[in-house]
Amino acid sequence: MIKKMTQSDFQQFWPTFKAVIEQQETYAFDPDMSQQAAYALWCEKVDCAYVMVEEGEILGSYYLKPNAMGPSNHICNCGYMVATQARGKGVARALCEHSQNEAKARGYLAMQFNSVVASNQVAVQLWQRLGFKIIGTIPKAYRHPDLGFIDSHIMYKWLD
Repeated sequence: MIKKMTQSDFQQFWPTFKAVIEQQETYAFDPDMSQQAAYALWCEKVDCAYVMVEEGEILGSYYLKPNAMGPSNHICNCGYMVATQARGKGVARALCEHSQNEAKARGYLAMQFNSVVASNQVAVQLWQRLGFKIIGTIPKAYRHPDLGFIDSHIMYKWLD
């Protein structure tokens, strides 16, 4: 089940969020971010945030927000996180498909991911299977803890 995220849901999701940002492998978020700052970023400064729940356990989450303002406000941006124990089970795919439907319902015409870390091949390949194209690559845009400076991709899809 995918539902709108509540503050209580975020508290349950916090260990996943914290683990992802502390790993510093996929998100350019401060690894020392507080739970309060994370909640504001993921849930308050966005159009909406959703969670996937199964038997009371939060498997993953996404946020949806405008990518830009004014004449470019028809393009949205999303971020996704999946709990370690739920990876490889179709959670990210389900969240991305849900986010595209939600985006269309909110009047967005396109979706853009501004920084998909190139070493995150699982995500890059999934987004490509879901119709996203790499429209640009930012050289050495991400400082990976093990790989050093690596590229990030800008990925885009016109929503049908």
